[in-house]
Amino acid sequence: MVDEPLSAGAVARRLGVAVTTLRTWHQRYGLGPSQHVPGHHRRYTPADLARLEIMRKLTAEGVTPAEAARWAKQTPVVPGPGVAPRLRAGAGRDGGGQTIPVGRAGPAARGLARAAMRLDAEVISDTISHALAADGVVATWEGLLRPVLAGIGERHVATAGLIDVEHLVSRCVSEAFAAVARSGRATGPARILLSCADEEQHTLPLEALAAALAEAGVTYRMLGARVPAAALVEAVNRTGPAAVVVWSHTRPTADPAQLSALLAVPRRPLLVLAAGPGWRADTLPAGVVRPVDLAEAVSLALAVRDSLDQSTGADRA
Repeated sequence: MVDEPLSAGAVARRLGVAVTTLRTWHQRYGLGPSQHVPGHHRRYTPADLARLEIMRKLTAEGVTPAEAARWAKQTPVVPGPGVAPRLRAGAGRDGGGQTIPVGRAGPAARGLARAAMRLDAEVISDTISHALAADGVVATWEGLLRPVLAGIGERHVATAGLIDVEHLVSRCVSEAFAAVARSGRATGPARILLSCADEEQHTLPLEALAAALAEAGVTYRMLGARVPAAALVEAVNRTGPAAVVVWSHTRPTADPAQLSALLAVPRRPLLVLAAGPGWRADTLPAGVVRPVDLAEAVSLALAVRDSLDQSTGADRA
């Protein structure tokens, strides 16, 4: 019931924003819970919720938080019974072309998308960090980050805009994945080599895989973007990995000859994984494995690690 006072967590879920965002709006702009019962946390009333809904809608449209808060405090609201609070007619609109589509993704993704439109780096980073801590890399990538990144890309194709949004979100995602990778406790030689295909510049999915491997205790080397086939072969010969993951995001960078060059490396056995939507299954050389998603790529890497561990144990015995 919306007539009942709500906790900060309940309000955050209803609005699709982070609890830290509510605290910021409370501390900076005075849009906080107004009901106070001695000995208990303050609660948000229907009127509080209505003002926060205005704040959310206006900031999603690009209005600065300070200006949105001023309007939220001044605009009359109509918290109808049994429904979410609404703006009085003419006070604002619900996102429209200013929103990032996230499909059927949950409230966290919608909240992240709104924070992205506001260029709110603090909320973006907090949302990603909390999701990684609670759900892990794979679930965060599939359920939170991919829908938002895909929505930004979709909006960019339609409007040629949101370049600033894409750059900021990408930086926050990279920083969050790097923190996971630094906290990994894997030891021993790097058994997985991660590389983008020649001229491929989309590295975030590969960074997601690196973070997931670190989380799972698998050692790896990351070469990054735009690695020519000859350089990748040289890296394989120099480091002797058990598996190589080559990421291609677009068809122009998915040249199967790169994979054939790896298969021809005399250092064997070598598992070659063609990851990403750029690769076409019917053009892959025989012996190349194409994981369907991040979870399968991690599973294959774990299988490689376990196989090597068993071989090492057998040799020692």
